[in-house]
Amino acid sequence: MKLGFIGCGNMASAIIGGILKQEIADPLDIVASDVSEKALEHAKNTLKIRTATDNHEAAAWADILFLAVKPQYLESVLANIKDDIKKEQIVISIAAGKSLGWLEERLGTDKKIIRLMPNTPALVGEGVTAVCINGNIQEDETEEVCRILESFGMASVIPENLIDAEMAVSSCSPAYVFMFIEAMADGAVAAGIPRNQAYKFAAQAVLGSAKMVLETGRHPGELKDMVCSPGGTTIEAVRVLEKCGFRSSVMEAMKACVEKSREL
Repeated sequence: MKLGFIGCGNMASAIIGGILKQEIADPLDIVASDVSEKALEHAKNTLKIRTATDNHEAAAWADILFLAVKPQYLESVLANIKDDIKKEQIVISIAAGKSLGWLEERLGTDKKIIRLMPNTPALVGEGVTAVCINGNIQEDETEEVCRILESFGMASVIPENLIDAEMAVSSCSPAYVFMFIEAMADGAVAAGIPRNQAYKFAAQAVLGSAKMVLETGRHPGELKDMVCSPGGTTIEAVRVLEKCGFRSSVMEAMKACVEKSREL
């Protein structure tokens, strides 16, 4: 399996890093092209993969081609490589706001196209990636792509009409979580805990809580109730959060995120 990457920034590096860590492909079976010499140097010296300055090389060579460029540059990239794309290749885009239909218009309706929406925790192997496929992708090809994506977290196939909601709940939500961690740490500092220790305590609490949801399969509300002893400290904190509109604020933020995504 030969993998090509057009664009080798943070997200592409995270994907490649997961692939190499899980030994899904050999470094010599991966080629990346980029306009940035710094990005290519990182890919060559750190990831130990092949590099190219010409997008044609990556596009013509790969069995699976990842388009990891910013949305504003994608159209010019597609125009440049269109004639290199063959029917049997799988083309994967991670550009926000560019639908499968938009991609088919530029590459052809006969091409195998997948649209991804990953998130930044992929950089530490704990990503969430939504996968949208067009009608030319076969079941075994979907499974193969998901196997690649699961090398740096979880991957799930969804209908494309849910991509904006998925963006709000997983792709954009790390920002909300980082704000929550920062706020908890600020509260801990106000109570006397040193700043560095406060960040570690808050981050580990979020990590552990998330693992409890995933590994126990219990409803988050049930897990919350387990912590809230009658007349205790936790239920008092929960009362204040509810009074200040904690849950409704999160829901309104996600609603705004979905609406903005649909405008792109």
